[in-house]
Amino acid sequence: MSPPVAPPGWSRWLVPPAALAVHLSIGQAYAWSVFKPPLESALDLSGTQSALPFQLGIVMLGLSAAFGGTLVERRGPRWAMTVALICFSSGFLLSALGAATEQYWLIVFGYGFVGGIGLGIGYISPVSTLIKWFPDRPGMATGIAIMGFGGGALIASPWSAQMLDSFGTDNVGIAYAFLVHGLTYAVFMLLGVLLVRVPPTARPAAGAPAVTTGPQVSARSAVRTPQFWLLWLVLCMNVTAGIGILEKAAPMITDFFADTSAPVSATAAAGFVALLSAANMAGRIGWSTTSDLIGRKNIYRVYLGVGALMYALIWSLGDSSKPLFVLAALVILSFYGGGFATVPAYLKDLFGTYQVGAIHGRLLTAWSTAGVLGPLIVNWVADRQEEAGKHGPSLYGVSLVIMIGLLAVGFVANELVRPVHPRHHEPAAADAAAGTPKEAADDRREQPESA
Repeated sequence: MSPPVAPPGWSRWLVPPAALAVHLSIGQAYAWSVFKPPLESALDLSGTQSALPFQLGIVMLGLSAAFGGTLVERRGPRWAMTVALICFSSGFLLSALGAATEQYWLIVFGYGFVGGIGLGIGYISPVSTLIKWFPDRPGMATGIAIMGFGGGALIASPWSAQMLDSFGTDNVGIAYAFLVHGLTYAVFMLLGVLLVRVPPTARPAAGAPAVTTGPQVSARSAVRTPQFWLLWLVLCMNVTAGIGILEKAAPMITDFFADTSAPVSATAAAGFVALLSAANMAGRIGWSTTSDLIGRKNIYRVYLGVGALMYALIWSLGDSSKPLFVLAALVILSFYGGGFATVPAYLKDLFGTYQVGAIHGRLLTAWSTAGVLGPLIVNWVADRQEEAGKHGPSLYGVSLVIMIGLLAVGFVANELVRPVHPRHHEPAAADAAAGTPKEAADDRREQPESA
């Protein structure tokens, strides 16, 4: 299933909406915390257990992106979006069956395993195509699409809460909510499948650089470079620090202010999740666009350095002021989202566009690791502290200190990133430097996805 090549005069600005249709749908994963309390109550689960579908989903996101990245490059974005649609929607339908029959393992398998494959393939499906359409503004282009993944919970969080209010928070009500999600997202993702196109040439925009300008590195060679693994560490640390607070956002803000004169209600906690989603979404387009101006390395210095400062504020002063807690959390989530949106452009700068989608897929194994570490750290520490008789902000103090340390590790790794050594470059880059016609080389590079 190959996507149609865009005809002459076709606007490249139609590609981001196609990507958004997929990313806004699979971005529902960030609203999982809305389902945690109902599942814990209906199926008698602990906080760690209720996080398992989300954790497995993120693990499968990274693994499916890593192993499917090369296939996505070969088959093209339409094939990838179709696979994502089938898996993501089927995951919800299986979860609905699991909730209805009170078989929690089926929710874990459906949402986490099957749906997680849809997350991974859907996440990388438009990245390579967008960079090829926007070689002049790669940070902005990928930011627009990946913004949708961060903003998915902005829609899903209040929508899910409303469905649970309407259907009920018992296992049957949860099953109906999962069923509606699966069917609705299938229709919405189909819009992206039908709309996506690939560029007809290696220079899709007048005045923009050709797609293959600069060094080109294959996915196989990229994973043998220290630059890849340094970026892997940067992404893993940034994601671990952000995903921990995001996965437990609703219970966390409730616990922080439970003993104050103005406790946070369930509705307000769901609103907080939606605010975090908005910050996540805004950071993906805002910070990634900024990276086109100040450079990728500098923007990651902001993500990791200022992010550590925000965690320090929550740790030391968070329970004294709701506005301070919310503001610091919003900044952290904006950096978390910005890190995701900027990394494809960072990869393009270091490795070129030749197999950037496949390289990006392999790098997302860092997300799989972080998807386990972040929620595990926060939930496990909170459960142990609760067993020790602690409550409120004391449940999270150790976790916050750990997050600060992780961001410091990521900061150091970013400082060590250097340009890729020429020995890893593809021969085509050397051919171009020696006088091989650029357009001919570009055309060869375009063939695998356009064929």
